[in-house]
Amino acid sequence: MFQFSNSFHTLGKSFYTFVTPRPLVNPKMVAVNAFCARYLGIANSTMESQSSLSVLSGKIIAEGSMPLAMVYAGHQFGGFSPELGDGRGLLLGEIESSNVLYDIHLKGAGQTPYSRFGDGYAVLRSCIREFLASVAMRGLNIPTSDALCITTGDNPVQRETLEPAAMLTRVAKSHVRFGSFEYFFYSNQHEQLKVLADYVINRHYSHLNTLATTEKYTQMLQEISDATALMIGLWQAEGFAHGVMNTDNMSIIGETLDYGPYGFIETYQPGFICNHSDHQGRYAFDQQPNIGLWNLSALAHALSPLVPKEKARAVLMSYEEKLTLSFQTRMAKKLGLQTLERDKLPHLGELFILLEKGGVDYSRFMRALCYITSDRWADEIVKLTTSETQPELAQWLHRHLQIIKDTSKDLHAAEQQMLQNNPKFILRNYLAQNAIDAAYRGDYSEIAVLQNILRTPYDEHNEHAHLAKAPPAWASSLTVSCSS
Repeated sequence: MFQFSNSFHTLGKSFYTFVTPRPLVNPKMVAVNAFCARYLGIANSTMESQSSLSVLSGKIIAEGSMPLAMVYAGHQFGGFSPELGDGRGLLLGEIESSNVLYDIHLKGAGQTPYSRFGDGYAVLRSCIREFLASVAMRGLNIPTSDALCITTGDNPVQRETLEPAAMLTRVAKSHVRFGSFEYFFYSNQHEQLKVLADYVINRHYSHLNTLATTEKYTQMLQEISDATALMIGLWQAEGFAHGVMNTDNMSIIGETLDYGPYGFIETYQPGFICNHSDHQGRYAFDQQPNIGLWNLSALAHALSPLVPKEKARAVLMSYEEKLTLSFQTRMAKKLGLQTLERDKLPHLGELFILLEKGGVDYSRFMRALCYITSDRWADEIVKLTTSETQPELAQWLHRHLQIIKDTSKDLHAAEQQMLQNNPKFILRNYLAQNAIDAAYRGDYSEIAVLQNILRTPYDEHNEHAHLAKAPPAWASSLTVSCSS
């Protein structure tokens, strides 16, 4: 059974409220993430047991677990909310595996003091989307929280329509957010702010304890900034848009957290807005780097009792360089290059202009770009764009192949590098929707199929090759909002 510890509990009641989960009625398991269970040291037989189902559907509290709702604040779409907190999720405790402590968090566990006007429930639809998103991001080697499993029950939840209630068990190295620090700063609880900072350092950045007191908090901010820059740079290279980059959804260890209305770019559009509720485009794809810095600035302000202003400013000034390095390093691998030197940046910029101009599917183009040893390489790629842009793209491809030849002694090795860094499969919106529709009919097999291919998205998976094709016409009308 699960062996829980409770380090966050030791911080005191200023940081949380104890809450008993609301159980699902007649619960059943929808999906299990075997990879996640494995690194937690949980056997398959344990996940399949009735006792695990009872714990992960809120029916019983496991020995050692002390379910609590964490309190935090946050800037939501630019406006500050002084008290948010876990409105429907509970931290059950932590599990230690291979000397790493992992939070086990039950989403959809019922109302808490921070639910405001919400019912504290989660619906099956949103749990499936978060489950699949975390699998997809892990498969793309982007830092992320994971979903251990989904459970569902017979109790209905009212959203736009009646939907089945569900719970998602989320696993993360931390659930402390930028907004956690904002809560204690803006409520003038500066002693607790320091307690939280010390907790974060002891648990995640313990090597900083050798530094002088003021310096360790500055370096904590630096490491949070670096981790955030790394994560968002990878998002940009892989065409991922988070959708709700509020400060309460930003992890202090740079893991993608709180998947809601996210999306992967299909037809390349820099201004892609994945969240139907984001009317102003604040969190559009091309705004993510700037929003990352905005959020870090809000965090730095919240840490001002611990981090001098001039040192915080120096940290923030380093963000752009770190993000650019993250993005360019990943893009170099995707383009078959060892590095992306400054003189190659116009070449990359021209590519993005052509992709946008020609309405090209980003992931399908990047996958097709891999096969540089094929005789019909360029001919097949130009078919992905409009006729008007085909000549320009053909010229770009000619130049790109020459760059690879000039920088690589082995085209086959370059091709293999590209195949290992450009996924054949991404989590397209319509694929997630198909899995959701099937699940609402009681068929969870499509979730299992998607989990399998998204775990290893660079593999061929020939039996599922149709899932790598361009989305059907009806998929263009799909929208995703904050309703979950």
